[in-house]
Amino acid sequence: MKTNSDRIYSSKIIKAGALLADTRTLFANWDEAASVSENLTRFRRENIFGKASRSRVEDILAIFRQRYLTAEHLTKSLAVLVKGGFPTEGLDRIFYFHAAQSDKLLHDIVTEVLLPLQQQGRDDVLIEDIQRVLARWVDEGKTTGRWSEYTILRVAQGLLSALRDFGVLRGATNKQLGPMFLPVEAFAYVAFNLRQNQPSGERLIDHSEWRLFFLSRESVEHFFMEAHQRRLLEYHAAGSIIRISFPAESVEEYAHVIVERSHRTS
Repeated sequence: MKTNSDRIYSSKIIKAGALLADTRTLFANWDEAASVSENLTRFRRENIFGKASRSRVEDILAIFRQRYLTAEHLTKSLAVLVKGGFPTEGLDRIFYFHAAQSDKLLHDIVTEVLLPLQQQGRDDVLIEDIQRVLARWVDEGKTTGRWSEYTILRVAQGLLSALRDFGVLRGATNKQLGPMFLPVEAFAYVAFNLRQNQPSGERLIDHSEWRLFFLSRESVEHFFMEAHQRRLLEYHAAGSIIRISFPAESVEEYAHVIVERSHRTS
């Protein structure tokens, strides 16, 4: 029998997809001096998202809590990026990274389904590709409940829609894989976050989470070299010894750094 910890996939994506515009609204109105609860209470009262129903607002806020509001330093860093005018395309990739960290289903659809398709040279992504994998995961007891065929369809549709909005897929109706544009400043922000739990330079380059962006080791190395040239970080490689350092101690401080650098190059 599967335990609760084995049931790692939820159907929350049905209620809320990428929500990129609402996420930017959230952090543009964020009060760093107030607690998470105080901010959310004010957002409900002022209806800053302009939603017609209270239940819809609650669905959105629940997703935001899961994705972006679990740690104060993370929340503050995203508020710095949004209020500092960090370019939208870079923001969307950063929101995608954090969404995938908080939602195992979103994460694994990319790394275990889309990445192999991309490596096989497939461009098209059919909803049947996603439904087939979801049905297998349901049978294996990996979902929070026994999903019906209709629920599997809704989850598959929600995943494809969210991944299109996050920039992983293209196409309004027929979804396709394509090169994912990742600004170097957004890459550097992700690298800083990954470095928190992986101080080794070589292991950071080989970190499994780069799969979320379909990046090979060679591509990751190229990004680090470009980030070094842009003075976003220090990257030095001598044989098998790789040293990577950042000009900030906290992710909030680093958010200020990449906002400043992005304005210099824009």
